[in-house]
Amino acid sequence: MMKKVTVIGLGEMGVAIAFALLEKGYDVTVWNRTASRADSLMEKGAGLAATAAEAIRASQISIICVSDYQTSYEILDVEDVHSALSGRVLVQLTTGSPEQAQKHEMWANVHSAAYIEGAIAAAPAQIGGPHATIFTSGSKEAFDQVKPVLDALAGQVPYYGEQASAAASIDLAFLSYLFGSYLGFFHATRILESDGLRIDDFGSLIAGVSPMIGAILQYESEVIQHSNYENPQSSLQMSMVTVGLLMEQAREKNMNNEFPLFLRNLFNKAIDDGYGEQDIASLVKTMR
Repeated sequence: MMKKVTVIGLGEMGVAIAFALLEKGYDVTVWNRTASRADSLMEKGAGLAATAAEAIRASQISIICVSDYQTSYEILDVEDVHSALSGRVLVQLTTGSPEQAQKHEMWANVHSAAYIEGAIAAAPAQIGGPHATIFTSGSKEAFDQVKPVLDALAGQVPYYGEQASAAASIDLAFLSYLFGSYLGFFHATRILESDGLRIDDFGSLIAGVSPMIGAILQYESEVIQHSNYENPQSSLQMSMVTVGLLMEQAREKNMNNEFPLFLRNLFNKAIDDGYGEQDIASLVKTMR
């Protein structure tokens, strides 16, 4: 028998999710407040429900992926949906905060639905491919039910336990790393531009050394996890030399210095706290 899945929310990501499931042989029912968003999916065999409640009743597993949790509640927190959810599994792929995830699980459980919190680390074009990742947490029994569905959407589907907030926390941690990397990279482009060097060549260089960067961060994660800040490979005081050079280069070229200034201020706080001869990871102690 063909497996059934419902997809609620047909923005770019929701459409990508529904297309990937159709391509993997699932019987997909969709619903969106603007029904015309389903036209291309219906051409591929998806069924369009008249209401969100009807869509949920069509499948044991429903995936919702909308703009935010407020929109999710506007769709789901109505009487006919409450009864439709009973005994089914709700997979929340809307991006939200850890506290929002915890509250949404409690809400789902009140209406007798099992709950999985998911966070997508991929672009819509990557959904269904090996490079997509979906962080998950929530009911283990529900996760076992939905894992084949999520495997059809992403090459990696790590499960972080029954604490519903875990997937959202992992997602925000990942995005924090990503956005911090963006800032460093964008400042790097200004350094390159100031000396007439190619930015795309530098992008290729970063792609090539990414495994090395990953190994460094793995090492620093172990330093923090085990509070092993002594005998550093690179101390805060040593790293401060580089921060000073970033400040000097910005001064020489009369360019924006907000990024190195932020680093200098944070490093100076940590040194003032007495961590200068400790591993650079001791910055986290000042951040605490």
